[in-house]
Amino acid sequence: MLKQSLSQKLLQKLSPQQIQFIKLLELNTLNFEQKVEEELIENPALETGKDDPEPINQDADDFDYGDDYGEVESYEITKDDTIDVSDYLSDDDGGIRLNDQYGGDDEEKEFIPINSAVSFRERLLQSVKQNLTTEHENLLADQLIGTIEDDGYLRRPLRSIVNDLLFSANVRTTEEELERILEIIQDAEPPGIGARTLQECLLLQIRHKAKTKNTAINKLAAEIIEFYMEDFSKKHYAQLMRKLDVNEDFLKEAITYISKLNPKPAGSASTGEKQTDYIIPDFIVKESYGELQVELNNRNTPVLKVSPSYLETLKGYEQSKKPDKSTKDAVQFIKQKLDSAKWFVDSVKQRQNTLLVTMRAIVELQKDYFLTGDETMLRPMILKDIAEKVHLDVSTISRVASSKYVETDFGIFVLKHFFSEGIVTSSGSEVSNKEVKKILSEAIDGEDKKKPLTDGKLQELLKEKGYNIARRTVAKYREQLQIPVARLRKEL
Repeated sequence: MLKQSLSQKLLQKLSPQQIQFIKLLELNTLNFEQKVEEELIENPALETGKDDPEPINQDADDFDYGDDYGEVESYEITKDDTIDVSDYLSDDDGGIRLNDQYGGDDEEKEFIPINSAVSFRERLLQSVKQNLTTEHENLLADQLIGTIEDDGYLRRPLRSIVNDLLFSANVRTTEEELERILEIIQDAEPPGIGARTLQECLLLQIRHKAKTKNTAINKLAAEIIEFYMEDFSKKHYAQLMRKLDVNEDFLKEAITYISKLNPKPAGSASTGEKQTDYIIPDFIVKESYGELQVELNNRNTPVLKVSPSYLETLKGYEQSKKPDKSTKDAVQFIKQKLDSAKWFVDSVKQRQNTLLVTMRAIVELQKDYFLTGDETMLRPMILKDIAEKVHLDVSTISRVASSKYVETDFGIFVLKHFFSEGIVTSSGSEVSNKEVKKILSEAIDGEDKKKPLTDGKLQELLKEKGYNIARRTVAKYREQLQIPVARLRKEL
């Protein structure tokens, strides 16, 4: 038997406009421009133009955010809704200019250049085909070269490639036949292409050089890589000298020779194959007469406004004395599009103001750094500090900091670069962990490479400077700086 019960639940629901604002806030400049273009295509009630009201107030000090994302009315339309055209003709919502530098249709937009070049796989296939005699061999070579990864390695087992050919192209072959074709590929340029391991890659390059000049150093390098790869990778130089029966100078010369080989053979060959990744800053911070100015990078983003023609059409339908069903459906469609356009413009306004308010708070807290460019001047700062300063939720600040870049007088940095944890020194003052990382980096750069500093030595060095941190913390910072352990930094 079913039982009925009454329960009370407290749920938080985001309105469609709040969700739209959250999504826009996470986008960087390039993705935001793409989103604007998509919205312009999808919604005919949204237009670009010059007849817009005053630009967004760049100071944005009095912007009302409501509860985290602004107070937004619920979106619900019924056929009995009365239409108030004045809602769409408000002076405050007629349009939005994202940046005064944008010149509309009369100014040419700036576009990212795209590199175009023949891929290294196409060049490799053309080179290999000269040494192949049958169509079957060409097909096998095409499959192998297509399986080679972007760094030049063939990591898929030959057994799996045999199955790939059988199932996808109904071509029968054997591992031995593929091995023979692979040897032809590995004999082509660039040296080391088609290797299955780093060891094989280095050996292929050494043997390629030996064809023109087979010196004693070349032979020693080949012996080290072929038979003593583990000792070489772990820098057990004393064991290598004993096993190879060579002196330190001779071994050092061979190691220098090996260090000049390319561990990623397709790295240089694939240059230009892909579009170069260009960083487009979202914020621009400039120093002028001792004052810092914060701007949004919106040069390629157009002026947005609600379509006047749609507003006039809606006004005409409102004046209709006896609207039929088709008229009501048309009014419903137009009203939805106008609401959507108005929401999008409002969300863009709110996004711009949120970004500006947040970035200005960051610049204010890190003013000494933005004036000098000295990383040691960075103050400890976490998301919560900015959230409390601008009276927004931490999640909102996190979305602002996500995948955004800042252009300064000292270079372009990811926004999260300015956030760091604090460390208390022996004097009781709090400093950013970036200051400690810089000291670590400088100490390692200046160390004796024959006797590199261990994490314990680095901990003692920091303690002498007043930074009392644990050895495991030193190791964590060293790993974040992508610096290997002392044993792997050792040189002859």
